Amino acid sequence: MKILMTADAVGGVWTYALELCRALSGHDVQIALATMGPPPTEAQRAQAQTIADLALHVSSYRLEWMDDPWRDVECAGEWLLELATRERVELVHLNGFAHAVLPWGKPVVVAAHSCVYSWWRAVHGVHPPSSWERYRRMVESGLAHAAAVVTPTHAFIRELRQSYTFEAPAHVISNARAPASFLRQGDRPKAPFIMASGRLWDEAKNLRVLDGLAARIEWPILVAGDVRSPDGRSVRIDALQCIGRRSEAGHARLLQRAAIFVHPARYEPFGLAVLEAAHAGCALVLSDIPTLRELWNDAAAFVDAADPHDIETTLCRLVEAPRERARLGQLARQRAATLSVSKMGEQYLGLYRELLHDSTRERSVA
Repeated sequence: MKILMTADAVGGVWTYALELCRALSGHDVQIALATMGPPPTEAQRAQAQTIADLALHVSSYRLEWMDDPWRDVECAGEWLLELATRERVELVHLNGFAHAVLPWGKPVVVAAHSCVYSWWRAVHGVHPPSSWERYRRMVESGLAHAAAVVTPTHAFIRELRQSYTFEAPAHVISNARAPASFLRQGDRPKAPFIMASGRLWDEAKNLRVLDGLAARIEWPILVAGDVRSPDGRSVRIDALQCIGRRSEAGHARLLQRAAIFVHPARYEPFGLAVLEAAHAGCALVLSDIPTLRELWNDAAAFVDAADPHDIETTLCRLVEAPRERARLGQLARQRAATLSVSKMGEQYLGLYRELLHDSTRERSVA
């Protein structure tokens, strides 16, 4: 089987795509991975080169959620169609929405990782302004043209249906991360610090709430991620220890040592950072939103993302409770083990085969 998969190198979609490509390559699946947006770094390109049967194709077309991207989206569509023809792919897996409307002539899977409308509602409590109406129409049209829509949680498919009307079958396939990089070596004990990660400038991550309470917590809170937004704005931080972006290996080493991982997000369709922390055996402190509750219920401490006092009280309680930290860390690790890369790959492969079978049957009937 040969498929065309789209991706971007901006955030978690890149990690998800490589994990899935690695899982699929073990099933005699060839993948043409086409990226848009900021090009992959040298380190990211090196990651892709380690995967058998993966050919990386790079462009710099603007992504559909960026400001005024539509000319680029159109050009990217022409490029993707030409690439699909040249590579003779049998199926298209889009990690975006708009390009599902193109005349592919083959089954199209839309994997939904996030969207501006659900993000805006979670962060601001209202629908986006009218300037985002064209985006809404493009996303809705893409969902309507998909042979199947995949989300990483049931909660997120419900969020999509609040914003868009579409009839394509919805499938829930959890994202996954290979655990080896995050597992602690030997019996090395956890260290007395709290870890968080994400873009500090992103209101959805809600990491700045930690700055207001960090000075009152006995342990330091380390935050890995960008302080400066893409448009150059910097976030003022007083009490957090901002350590910037880390390599994948460096980030994994921090998680191996961190006793607690806190994630106070207002919006999180899945959360690969949480999964990585769970593999590392961190005690998880998560915002009580439907997607995170679905994935980590009974395996984390939950807090109200809008209540700094609740977050502070929960963190202070765990700092003083080593047995509870150990219990939560063990539960998190056990839950993470159920979200395996092999299971993710097998579920996607089963969906691909089902769609190809249906497509072949439709052509034979016609």
